[in-house]
Formats: sequence, C-alpha cells, structure tokens
Amino acid sequence: MILPSNATILVIDDNPQNLVLIRDLLDELYIIKVAPNGPLGIRIASANPPDLILLDIMMPDMDGYEVCRQLKSNPLTSDIPVIFLTALATEMSEDKGFSLGAVDYVTKPISPTILLARVRAQLQLRAASNALKETAATIKSQADQLEKWNKTLEQRVEEQIRQLDRLGQLKRFFSPQLVDIIVSEGDDILKTHRREVSTVFVDIRGFTAFTEKNEPEQVMQLLQEFHGVAGKIIMAHNGTLERFAGDAILIFFNDPIPMDDHAQQAVNMAIAIQAAFADIASRWSQRDCVLGLGCGIALGYATIGKIGFEGRWDYAAIGGVINLASRLCAEASCGEILIDQKMHAVVCHRVHSTPKGMLTLKGFNKPMSVFSVTGIT
Repeated sequence: MILPSNATILVIDDNPQNLVLIRDLLDELYIIKVAPNGPLGIRIASANPPDLILLDIMMPDMDGYEVCRQLKSNPLTSDIPVIFLTALATEMSEDKGFSLGAVDYVTKPISPTILLARVRAQLQLRAASNALKETAATIKSQADQLEKWNKTLEQRVEEQIRQLDRLGQLKRFFSPQLVDIIVSEGDDILKTHRREVSTVFVDIRGFTAFTEKNEPEQVMQLLQEFHGVAGKIIMAHNGTLERFAGDAILIFFNDPIPMDDHAQQAVNMAIAIQAAFADIASRWSQRDCVLGLGCGIALGYATIGKIGFEGRWDYAAIGGVINLASRLCAEASCGEILIDQKMHAVVCHRVHSTPKGMLTLKGFNKPMSVFSVTGIT
C-alpha cells in the first residue's frame, strides 16, 4: 500500500490563502503540489499524475466541475480520486460532483481534522485499489499463460504418446543404448538403405518332435526360456533383432548403428547363445527331451528398413545374405555354428574353426566353402 510519505496530493484552488492553509496542514505528511487555476492543474496532473486531487469548485474561467470532467475523460488521470473543496454544500451540488466522478466533499471553511481524515481514507482506498489491480493483472497474466499452455497440452500429450509408442517399437529390435541414439538422431536413420551386415540365424533342433510329445503350455515355456536368455545376450552384444519365428531367431549387426567389429560381435553372440541354450537343453533332457541349437552366420549386403503399415511396423533386412544365414543354420547340427567363406576371412584370426568342405545349400547354385566355429582364440 502507498505510504503517507510517498503519496502526492495536487491542490487546485484559486484562493492563495486556501493553498497556504492546506500546504501547512498536509506538507509534513505528504508531497504537496499546488495549482492556482483549473487549466494549470490539468496540465500538472496529466504530466505527472498525483495520488489524490483536492479541487475547488468556485474558480474563474474554468470551475471545478469542468476540471473534474476533463480529468475523468483523460485516461492518464481518470482514476485519480478527486475531493471537492467547496462552500456549496447543497444536495444538488454534491450530486453533480459525484456524477462527474468525485469521491468526496469537504466544505469550507475547512476543518483540519475532517480534511486529514478524508485524505487519509481516500489514499488508503487508492492504495488498496492499486494493489487489487496489480493482483488482477497478475491473475490475468497467469490465466493467459494457462490458456496458452492448455491449447498446446493436447498436442504435447499426443506427441509424447507417439514418442512412447516409437520408443516401445524401437526397444523391440534394438538395445537400450542404440534406442537412445536413434531417438536423438531422428527417424531418418530407419529409412530404407543398403548396408553390409553380419547376419545370425539360430534355430532349435528337435523342436518339432518336442511339440508332438508335449502340451502347448510346455512348448510355450520352452520358447519363453529360450527367448528370455537369447534376448539378453542379443542386447548385450548390440545386435538388432529382426524377428522371432517360433523356435528361430534372426539377428543382424552393423545396422542401424555402424559397428567396426560387427562380424566378430556376431560370432561372439552366437557362441554365448549356444552356451546359454546348453543349460536349457540340459534341464529339459531330464524330461526325456532331446534339444539342441543350430546357428548359421553370413556376411554380406542387405536392404534394410521399415516394413509394414501404420500401427504395426517392423524393421527388416532383405537380401541373399539373410537366406544364406538361414541355409547355414539348417545345415548346422546341435551346438554347431556354421559360417560362410566371407565371414571366415574376417574372423579367422580370432576364432577356432574347422572346415566343413564345400556344401551345396538350398537355393544357391554353386557349392560354397563352409566353416564350423568351435571357440574364440
């Protein structure tokens, strides 16, 4: 609220004695400005609006009523409270003053006690009014911000939902660290492109016989154990899961994030999955179930990108290297990892391997050199 020592009062009166009287009465409490006529008072009020105006009615040239009317019509001075000083203490004169916007009357001869009380009351009301206006302005500003925020809330929520859906789909195929990179770099990284990849195909041996001998619940239990173990190993080696196909899994490396040692990572992952599945097979062997895992790894170029439709996208690799890994897997016996000549040339100095000779694989016209990986050097 306005402190008394900070309040400015403008006195407009053509009587010098009244000006001296009021200045002597209020000067110790407030900042007092005076004007001996209406036009000058209007100019002073417009140039630097005071907190309160004491206005005489009976003045030559421009009376107090006209001064009040002009003050209230000016946006710069319209909200300044005006107290009339007058000897015209009639009901008609008071009505006229109030209709012009005055807030109070003080009759002449002026009573110091009454004048001080009226001045103090109007300054307190003005301070409260100013505080209320500031509060209203703050509330309006906050309301405008809230309205603006609400207008974009739905859009932001939809975008967050799309982002969560996108993250969910990405996490189906990629390790968490790769998902972070893909999200930061945008969807362009998932557009159709061609790249050299190391492709791994693994498949459970004895699965058909297992499904014939066991209930569907047991088949599902086996697959859940296999997928759970294999999934952790795939993510640990930064492999990209192309698909689960029942008892088979297809994984590729070097996409969407390039890897310097993707061929070796593919072999390392395959060895880890074979070791993990050996434990699963051992547990199921106690139920008279003979299970094993075959694995094929091939190195070559594939076309990679999103396939599917809105709401159900997959990230897939297409090309001869995929078929080659699948055919190598089909030739592998339980616990065996077969690789093609191109893959062997890259990893031969870091793995133990034995040649399997020239094999004719289904779908390929010419026999090709195949190697069996037995361990890491």
